[in-house]
Amino acid sequence: MTIDLEELYKDLHSHPELSFQETRTAGIAAGHLEDLGFTVHRNVGKTGVVGVLDNGPGPVVMLRADMDALPVKEATGLDYASTAVGVDHEGQDMPVMHACGHDVHVTCLVGAVETLATQRNEWQGTLIAVFQPAEEWGGGAETMVADGLYDRVPKPDVVLGQHVAPFPAGWFGIRPGVTMASADSLSITLHGRGGHGSRPETTVDPVLMAAAATVRLQGIVSRELAASDSAVVTVGQIHSGTKNNIIPETASLGLSVRSFDNATREKILGSIERIVKSEATASGAPKEPDFHYEEHFPLTVNDESAVDRLSASFRAKFGDSKIMDPGPVSGSEDVGALAKAADAPLVFWFLGGADPALFKEWATTGRLPDIPSNHSPYFAPVIQPTLTHGSEALVTAAREFLGGTSTN
Repeated sequence: MTIDLEELYKDLHSHPELSFQETRTAGIAAGHLEDLGFTVHRNVGKTGVVGVLDNGPGPVVMLRADMDALPVKEATGLDYASTAVGVDHEGQDMPVMHACGHDVHVTCLVGAVETLATQRNEWQGTLIAVFQPAEEWGGGAETMVADGLYDRVPKPDVVLGQHVAPFPAGWFGIRPGVTMASADSLSITLHGRGGHGSRPETTVDPVLMAAAATVRLQGIVSRELAASDSAVVTVGQIHSGTKNNIIPETASLGLSVRSFDNATREKILGSIERIVKSEATASGAPKEPDFHYEEHFPLTVNDESAVDRLSASFRAKFGDSKIMDPGPVSGSEDVGALAKAADAPLVFWFLGGADPALFKEWATTGRLPDIPSNHSPYFAPVIQPTLTHGSEALVTAAREFLGGTSTN
């Protein structure tokens, strides 16, 4: 059996599914695993799929891909563009798009496990393929663990995964230590006293309170952190009111926080609460603000020794010039939860997915073209060589840590 990866990718791209709704994608992944002789566990962590291929004594290696898409309306104009509509966790109809490249991840893992299954006479050990739900939600990996993932499959000796990114296809970004930031999402409700817009003196205006807090929050990174402590505080949502001449009772803020160490994270979250509470007090609010902490992504930390091994293997396979250190990335991931629960080392790398020809302009003119990044409605990795190199990278990584003959 040979899987047509390009057709699979186009199909997945055209049929994206929101977090914890990835039933079609999960069914496709499970079907391929069963065809290849894997023992398959379905509905792990709601919609997750795990395949196990026991090939004798040896190391246990886990390869992971995430499956979910985003509530984004696609604007790529591709002939296989998504027109899907889904229902989000609040019951709202939303356009759905693979704007973060998880369709690439699923396709590459399907391709990799097919290759590894056909190479069983060349390696020994146990291969685990994880198709994870709800990475965008921030809890898919932990949900799988809580649902007894490691009661169903062996704990891995290493966890491996990759993420497509907007740099040249055929290139890889890998680094030891902190690789991706932690992320926290929180919603804040500020309480005022509503009334007529013509008589603000009889009210406590939560809109003004929210506006003042938003401005003040921008000072956390610029004035409360050392220059060496990188972080991001973003107010992505402000909601209040129903009519121009009514001062409302409440206003809400939606925040995203990124940080690269836990001490900085705790300091930022403490500062947010202090600032918002102080603004409420200064305004004479009738009650303290409410803080609701939502998604949390832990730091993604790569094991140094495992990265050294895999980097050498990647350089031998793809060439020194195609392997780079991208530095700490302010995006976030939850793959580390799979490694932490197994007390196993993690190696997570970046797979280039942008058209290499676009970077020739930068090489000759010094101007980098506008390349859509992850979460953009225009995000569209080139199919090749992205899929081929992505599958080869997973095979190379698995073979580096499985017993038997190396591929290099």
